[in-house]
Amino acid sequence: MLNYIWAFMILVGVIYGAITGRMADVTNAALDSASDAVSLCITMIGVMALWVGLMEIAQKSGLIAKMTKGIQPFISFLFPRIPEGHPAREYISTNLIANVLGLGWACTPAGLKAMEALADLERERGNPAYLSENTGKGNCQRVASVEMCTFLILNISSLQLIPVNMIAYRQQYGSVNPAGIIAPAIVATFFSTLTAIIYCKIMDIKRKT
Repeated sequence: MLNYIWAFMILVGVIYGAITGRMADVTNAALDSASDAVSLCITMIGVMALWVGLMEIAQKSGLIAKMTKGIQPFISFLFPRIPEGHPAREYISTNLIANVLGLGWACTPAGLKAMEALADLERERGNPAYLSENTGKGNCQRVASVEMCTFLILNISSLQLIPVNMIAYRQQYGSVNPAGIIAPAIVATFFSTLTAIIYCKIMDIKRKT
């Protein structure tokens, strides 16, 4: 769908430029935007390399393990049906920690692993929709589990203490104070995460009744 939207916007721009006799401006804007995109990618590569490196140091120093252990009560509150010691808990914890630190791109691998672990959990529970993948029998329609939905919603709400990506964007485009977004981002993502938690718990209660 997004491909159609972007194609439509580009087509409208080209047609408008042709009608108004400003095709040169359209061409220059396209070339400038391509140049800006490359510059932004290079900037983001540097920023992400820095923060991923710091995360690697934190992981090897045991800091991530301590943080993961520290938020287990929170994980148990949100995912009470995930057994203690299940790999999904570790992947979810790592993903949430990376999100809180503003490493949106770096947390993606942990998020994918968490979803795979939650799918494995459904197989352990005997969910036929997930068993069919291994046995090849039937064409069961996949239905996301409660844990999967909760994790996805929590991931989207994404509490962030340090919005690394936004700071990099603001710096790239000449912001006087790139880090000025930190306080508003903390407030906004705190309330979005709080809303997500309340929503998930309400839906879980409704499901049980």
